[in-house]
Amino acid sequence: MTLSAQTPLPPDEPGSPSAVATARAEGLDTSVLTQWQLIRLRFRRHKVALFSLYLLFALYLLALFAGFFAPYSQNWRNVDYTNCHPLIPRFSFTEGFHLLGVERHRDPVTLRAAYVVDRDDAVPLGFFVPGEPYQLLWLVETRIRFFGVDEQAWREQTGAPADAEPPPFFLLGSDRFGHDIFSRIVHGSRISLSIGLVSIVITFLIGVTLGGISGYVGGLTDNIIQRGIEIIASFPQLPLWLAFGALMPRHWTALQGYFAITVLLSLLGWTGLARVVRGKILSLREEDYAVAARLIGASHTRIIFRHLLPGFSSHIIVSLTLSVPGMILGETALSFLGLGLRPPIVSWGVMLQDCMNMEVVANYPWLLMPVVFIIITVLAFNFLGDGLRDAADPYSGR
Repeated sequence: MTLSAQTPLPPDEPGSPSAVATARAEGLDTSVLTQWQLIRLRFRRHKVALFSLYLLFALYLLALFAGFFAPYSQNWRNVDYTNCHPLIPRFSFTEGFHLLGVERHRDPVTLRAAYVVDRDDAVPLGFFVPGEPYQLLWLVETRIRFFGVDEQAWREQTGAPADAEPPPFFLLGSDRFGHDIFSRIVHGSRISLSIGLVSIVITFLIGVTLGGISGYVGGLTDNIIQRGIEIIASFPQLPLWLAFGALMPRHWTALQGYFAITVLLSLLGWTGLARVVRGKILSLREEDYAVAARLIGASHTRIIFRHLLPGFSSHIIVSLTLSVPGMILGETALSFLGLGLRPPIVSWGVMLQDCMNMEVVANYPWLLMPVVFIIITVLAFNFLGDGLRDAADPYSGR
């Protein structure tokens, strides 16, 4: 239902936190507010959802400018600092931002490498410092990094030659190859976060199209589409992932693997949206405005996509938002099992392949840091979806 300037608004119940009550409390003229304006007013009252929206915006901004925010490139490594523990930045008025240098020692009994902090060795850090060259937004080549080791200050402090490499800055530690985990998490967010969005676009196209046709046409067409949805939904996902992973050629490039995972997740995730759309279309296709559109000769496509779908577009957005975490977790699970993306491509799931050995996790728990970002992202999408779901009914007093 789309509200217009002539749509009468119901009286507010005492204590009702609806969007209409909010608008009237703020002195707004509710007689001219559209449905989307009412949804926005109600969404602003959901503080957790609003914070989740800002958090997701920050994560996607981090992914978009990964080269700028990551101290190193995704393939940079220093084999002298393998499995190094996180190096936490410090601040003092004499040294400014700095980190304490570490020295690597190997246990003569267990042969395990350990790092001892040298409190007399202060490595200067700084903002907007030069580093490895990279393409900013794939267009402009630059060397400026948001935060990292200040190489010039370090050389002046130690008297090292110009070609000397300063100690590394491992904010979240390093892996067994000497890669900076934080830099790889930032670069991997491009894959893990974008797969959810790209998959949702394909899911939206398939789910809305088939669900709209099923609910509007009905009869045999509806029966065939619904039985197909039931068949797809009845397949256990893990064996199906194993089958698709076995069929995926090993010689495929990173781009081909990315496209295959995106399509796979979309083909398995559109059924729920299609059923939501079908149910809404069934309830709206006999409304007066839909019947009037048919009588004046409007095409079936125009009736579905121009008159019926906009009436519950907010519910579609909510369904899509709540589906994104499933897509992200699906890519993570496939890559973790070695069935999805593979090195040298970097994603959060690919990074977790190093955590298959419990002994490694026990000795180097910082290798699980991608899990923290996955949990934060999934929770943010869930809270955002809950807020949108509550705001989708502007007259609700819940």
